[in-house]
Amino acid sequence: MKSLRTKIIVSFVIIVVITGATATVVGVHLIGERIIKQAQEKVGTDLNSAREIYLNEVNSIKTIVRLTAERFYIKDSLIKNDIVKLNSEIAAVRQNENLDVLTLTDNAGRVIVRSRNPALTGDSQDQCALVQKVLSEKTAFASAEIISAKELSKESADLVERAYFKFVYTPRAKPTEKTEETAGMMIKAAAPVADYNGNVLGILYGGNLINRNYKIVDKVKETVFRGQVYNGKEIGTATIFQNDHRISTNVHTRENERAIGTRLAADVYDRVLVQGQPWIERAFVVNDWYFTAYEPIKNINGRIIGILYVGLLEDKFIDMERETVWFFLSITIIGIITALGLAYFLANSITRPLRNLAQAAHKFAEGDLGQKVAVESGDEIGEVGNAFNLMVTSIKERDDKLKQQTQQVVFRSDRLAMIGQLAAGVAHEINNPLAGIRTYVKLINKEIGEMGIADGDFQKYLNLMDRETLRCSEVVRNLLNFARQTEPRLQMIDVNSVIKEALAFTEHQVILQDIKVEKNFSPLPQILADFSQLQQVFMNIIINACDAMTTKGHLSLSTHWLKTADLLEIIIQDTGSGIPADILPHIFEPFFTTKKKGTGLGLSVVYGIITQHKGTIAVDTTVGVGTTFVVKLPVNRDKAD
Repeated sequence: MKSLRTKIIVSFVIIVVITGATATVVGVHLIGERIIKQAQEKVGTDLNSAREIYLNEVNSIKTIVRLTAERFYIKDSLIKNDIVKLNSEIAAVRQNENLDVLTLTDNAGRVIVRSRNPALTGDSQDQCALVQKVLSEKTAFASAEIISAKELSKESADLVERAYFKFVYTPRAKPTEKTEETAGMMIKAAAPVADYNGNVLGILYGGNLINRNYKIVDKVKETVFRGQVYNGKEIGTATIFQNDHRISTNVHTRENERAIGTRLAADVYDRVLVQGQPWIERAFVVNDWYFTAYEPIKNINGRIIGILYVGLLEDKFIDMERETVWFFLSITIIGIITALGLAYFLANSITRPLRNLAQAAHKFAEGDLGQKVAVESGDEIGEVGNAFNLMVTSIKERDDKLKQQTQQVVFRSDRLAMIGQLAAGVAHEINNPLAGIRTYVKLINKEIGEMGIADGDFQKYLNLMDRETLRCSEVVRNLLNFARQTEPRLQMIDVNSVIKEALAFTEHQVILQDIKVEKNFSPLPQILADFSQLQQVFMNIIINACDAMTTKGHLSLSTHWLKTADLLEIIIQDTGSGIPADILPHIFEPFFTTKKKGTGLGLSVVYGIITQHKGTIAVDTTVGVGTTFVVKLPVNRDKAD
């Protein structure tokens, strides 16, 4: 058996371990969630910044094209059809503004000046969605557009070369049969060239090819992530996808090359390219896990043609979470060591007075009732010591009283047994003479009647003798019932029928006293019981109720089947005088009565019969209001046993 001191120490350690472990788990979980939430919030904000940088580039190209289209010398040269001057001016603008493409068409969309390839003109651009938009609405527009290899070749062979690449195997990418890409994505703007009356003379369009152009993604990295590095890896990365493949990125492969041609993870593909929804979650990017944010890039007609991406390297945040785990574990270990020291000290301070108390209790149990303990403190243990001392004193006093009470109980039991034997003997000896007296009284009555003697006083005396002899016989019968406590004669009976017959026998008393009887009998199952004995029970209770009421009282009888408890409940309620509190505890005692001519055996017999039937009887009374007897009998005697 473990000592209390050991239990206290172990309990302290268990509490600290459980508390520490719980705090560690909850803390790590909450902090981990917070770290992840902050990372996701940051990457969402970073995506907003990246979008602004991207849109600034789009608007910048749009502004260049629009302002160039509005220059007077472009208008004048176009009006005069001075192609040489147009070539010179447009080529100078393209070079100064670092544009990959800057081309002029007429108002039907036919190319008249191609600054990068002046030799090729006359081809139509009326199928270009951006050119069509400008011709339709006569204002400038800009967007990302997919340019085929054929169209790129018209501008320059090096643009075709920049746009082309073979797909690189990428873990978690969506399977595809396509192995290479020839088209390119270009940020393209177009603006109308109008005469001085507002008539459109032509369309100027230009732009920059995004493929292998790292201006935007590197600007995002420097502006948003400031080039931070963790364990030799860029913390922040940015990418522009053409469909699901990277065409401009600062994500690097394991060979430390830009991951051009690598492809998007399949789950991100479905969310962004198929469903058109942003993705701000953890994702696998080429070789590592990142907290990422993706959103679709659309062309002038609203079709998704690519994705803008930013990501935060997950390694840094995982290491932060790991450090948090070790921090909490360290606190837990320190707490356990501290708890061991405190537990040892507290255990000794608690168990020492308890050991003294235990020793005193053992001696007390062996019979030494003079034991006392020294109380050293005013805390709960001190209260236990005081309680022990008080208990010892009280038990010693009660021990003396108990001896006296035991003697009284034994004496009372012996007296009741003797009364029972005496009652049986007296009843037996008196019963026969009483029967003889009643017989002779009846014979005298008969002879007087036959002789025709009419003496009123004599007849009155004989009737009085017969009545008093009958009363004595009833007393004798009650004595016998009390003394013998005969076993009930069991049979299946209906309790409602028993109560009705008991009422029938007491009907004359009810009528004479003008008592109103209210009956509420519920359907009851039959039970195994003694019909006559239960009839005697209910008659006694009803008669007592009538005796307790004067005139115009109210007697209520109701029965119920308590199905849950499998009991029958019989309630008999009167509006009599009630039973005083000092008398109530004695009403079932033999020979106790408050009636002038009572024997004091009626309710004793009732109690005995109910007890033999495995039932209960209870009394609720209020002086001046009335009394309620509640009898409960088991439906199944086997269950009651």
